Amino acid sequence: MSQSNGRQPGRDPERHRGAVTLRRGAIPTSTADQRLLDSRGRGDWKTKDAWRALRILSEFVEGFDTLADLPPAVSVFGSARSAPDSPECRMAGELGAALARAGYAVITGGGPGVMEAANRGASEAGGLSVGLGIELPFEQGLNDWVDLAIDFRYFFARKTMFVKYAQAFVVLPGGFGTMDELFEALTLVQTGKVTRFPVVLMGSAYWRGLLDWLRDTMAAEGKIGPVDLELICLTDDVDAAVRHIVEAEAALSAEQESVREEAVARAAADQQAAADSAATGAGGSGPAGPAGPGAGRKG
Repeated sequence: MSQSNGRQPGRDPERHRGAVTLRRGAIPTSTADQRLLDSRGRGDWKTKDAWRALRILSEFVEGFDTLADLPPAVSVFGSARSAPDSPECRMAGELGAALARAGYAVITGGGPGVMEAANRGASEAGGLSVGLGIELPFEQGLNDWVDLAIDFRYFFARKTMFVKYAQAFVVLPGGFGTMDELFEALTLVQTGKVTRFPVVLMGSAYWRGLLDWLRDTMAAEGKIGPVDLELICLTDDVDAAVRHIVEAEAALSAEQESVREEAVARAAADQQAAADSAATGAGGSGPAGPAGPGAGRKG
């Protein structure tokens, strides 16, 4: 699987900043996220942060509008530095294809490495391949296998889209960014911010040390509960990963249908009880007969 991000050798670097493309001397030395979070520039907050707020809002609107019609999707994370022939890239390619065959769109960060492999697998299998890019100092560019792409300035807007439009996360070997997405997903599930959101780790050898630490240190010291460890599905089997996602979605659908049927039955019971009460009241308080002197006498 070749690694290509759409850039020709020797071509000048460029940076995408929302709808804007910058090249050569126009490329700034900092990113929008960095400028937003840098507290040393407080003097310009009143003049610049209001405009930043509108820009942030526009990113959410653009993301919501673009992704609202996606089919069921799975977000796949992993290192941009992985070589095309690495085990994780081969696994990501197989995973992308399997998810596409199961009817899922594949969402990645749109970069090279594992992300490109997953996008390529999905695209070649006839699925929809989505890339959510981000403005970085070391611009990577969107890989050539992305069918639908959005470039973001702000990490938090982009991260919202990864969760909002996905039914599951699959996390392959990666670095800080991958770990960030993994633990954000686990936190959202643990705190009930998202419901029945499968988190699958692929690459047992890579993740084993982390899982041992979570169990032997974090859980052992009571920082998380034993049930929290069950939020993670670890496997090297692509079919098992997809099956876990499909089964979780089916279980959630069945649960939601059960809740709906229970609500309908409860509403029907309440309506019947109200009707019975009205009928009983009407029968016990009908019109009284004539009263007063001579009542009941024949003329």
